[in-house]
Amino acid sequence: MAIAKSERLMNLALCLLGTRRPLSKRELRGSIEAYLEASGDEAFNRMFERDKDDLRELGLVIETVENLEGETGYLARRDSNRLPPITLDAEEAAALGLAAKVWQQARLAGAASGALQKLRAAGMPEAEDSYETQPSALEPRIPVHEAAFEPLMLACRDRRPVVFDYRKANAARPETRHVEPWTLECWRGHWYLAGWDRDRGAERVFRLSRITGKVRSRAGAFTAPVPDVVTVRETVESWAGETATRSARIRLRAGCGYPLRARAQAVTEGDDGWDELEIPYGHGLDAWLVEFGPDVVVLEPADLRADVVERLRAVAKG
Repeated sequence: MAIAKSERLMNLALCLLGTRRPLSKRELRGSIEAYLEASGDEAFNRMFERDKDDLRELGLVIETVENLEGETGYLARRDSNRLPPITLDAEEAAALGLAAKVWQQARLAGAASGALQKLRAAGMPEAEDSYETQPSALEPRIPVHEAAFEPLMLACRDRRPVVFDYRKANAARPETRHVEPWTLECWRGHWYLAGWDRDRGAERVFRLSRITGKVRSRAGAFTAPVPDVVTVRETVESWAGETATRSARIRLRAGCGYPLRARAQAVTEGDDGWDELEIPYGHGLDAWLVEFGPDVVVLEPADLRADVVERLRAVAKG
C-alpha cells in the first residue's frame, strides 16, 4: 500500500509539473491509473484531496486556477518549485535551528523539522554551538490552541478564499464571513487573521478564538490585491489595539490584571483593594478590558466605558 501511494503521489506530481495549463480533476483522474481504479467519485475525491495535501506538505507549490467555464484546475509551475542556491554560515544555521524549535503546533513542528533536514541535505552547515546539544534554560515557544489555525494557515499559504462563522465580542450570535486570508499574526498571546472581507469590501482582522465551527475553503482566485507583509502586520497591530492614540483611566483590583499593569503609564495604589492605572487607549482596548471581567472598572474616557458596558451586556445575554 505504501509503495502504491508513493507511486500515485509521484505520478500526480509529474502531471502537475509537466502541464502548461491547469488540469481539472477529471483530466487528472483519466491520466493516473490509481485514480481510474477508485471505486466511485467520492472515493476518488477523498484520495485526490489527500494526495494534493501530501504533496503540499512535501513542499510542492500547487496552484488552484478557475477557467472561463468555472471549472477548477491545478498545476505546479516549475519556476515556483525550484529553489535558488542556498548559502548559510554557521550562525545563520543556528538561528534557523532555534526558529524551528519555536513551534508547538504539530503540523508546523513537523514542517519546520522537515525543512531543516532538506537544508542540511543541501549542504547547510551544522551550528558550532548547537542548541540541540546545549539547550538553553529559556526556550521560545509559540502556542496554538485554536482549531481554525491550521486551515487558515494553509489557506494563507495557498491563497484560497475561506468561509467561517465569526462572533464579535459585542454580538450574541456569530455571523458568516467570506474572507480572502492574507496572514496570521500572534499578538499578546492571541492569534489574529488579517484579510479581505468580501461582504464588507474592506480589509478586516479576526481573532481566531472567536471563530466558531469549521473553516471552509472555497475555489477561485482572490479579488483584492494582497498588501506587503509590513502593511498587514501594522494592520493587525492597529486592529488589536497596539496603536494607542489616547490614554484611559481604569480601576484594577489589587493582585489582578498583570498584563494591564505591564502596559500602564502610571499606577496609583489604593487602600481599598483597588489600584488606579493610566493605560494607552487604542482600537480594541474595550474588547481586551472585557476579558478581565469584574476586576476592571473604566473611569474615563466615557466612550470607552460605554463600549465596555455594551460588550458586557452582550456577553450576559449570551
